[in-house]
Amino acid sequence: MAPAAPKSGDAIFASVDRVNAELFTLTYGAIVRQLLTDLEEVEEVNKQLDQMGYNMGVRLVDEFLAKSNVTRCVDFRETTEVIAKVGFKMFLGVTAAVTNWDSEGTTCSLILEDNPLVDFVELPDNCQGLHYCNILSGVVRGALEMVSMKTEVAWLRDMLRGDDVFELQVKLLKQVPEEYPYKDDE
Repeated sequence: MAPAAPKSGDAIFASVDRVNAELFTLTYGAIVRQLLTDLEEVEEVNKQLDQMGYNMGVRLVDEFLAKSNVTRCVDFRETTEVIAKVGFKMFLGVTAAVTNWDSEGTTCSLILEDNPLVDFVELPDNCQGLHYCNILSGVVRGALEMVSMKTEVAWLRDMLRGDDVFELQVKLLKQVPEEYPYKDDE
C-alpha cells in the first residue's frame, strides 16, 4: 500500500473535531484574566503564557504528525512553512505568511492577519506590556524543539497594540542532532 499523501491545512481543518470558536476565545480570555489576577505582574503573565504554550507545543507535534501525514522537513525554512500553512490551519483555522528571512536563513517572521484568540479583546491601559497571545510563541517554540530545532520566538507586532498584523519572529538558535536511545545491530 502506498504511503498517504500529506494533507493540506484546509483538508485537516475540515476533518478535525473542533470546539466552538467563541467558547475557545472566551475560555482563553478567562485564563489570561486569572493569570493577571494571580501573578499581578504583566511580565510574569507573559512568561507563564509562554511556558503553557511550550508545554502544549511539545504535545501537539504528535497529533500534528499523526493527522497531517507530513514527511520529515529538510530544513528550517520548510519546517516554518509547514507550521504556517498546515499547523496554524489545523489547530487555529488560520494560516500565516512566512516572510522577512535573514541572509543566513535562520530568522523569519510568521505574519497572522487574523487571530481567533483576540476576538472580543481590548487591552486595558495597565496591561500594555502584556503579550496576550504569548501562548502561541510558546507553542511554536515547543513544537520546533520536538523536531530538534532550538529556537527563540518573540512578538514583533501585535494588532492589540495598534499594529496592522500579528508578527511572530522565529529565530533558529541551533539544530540539535537526533540521538537514538539504542544502536542498530548491523
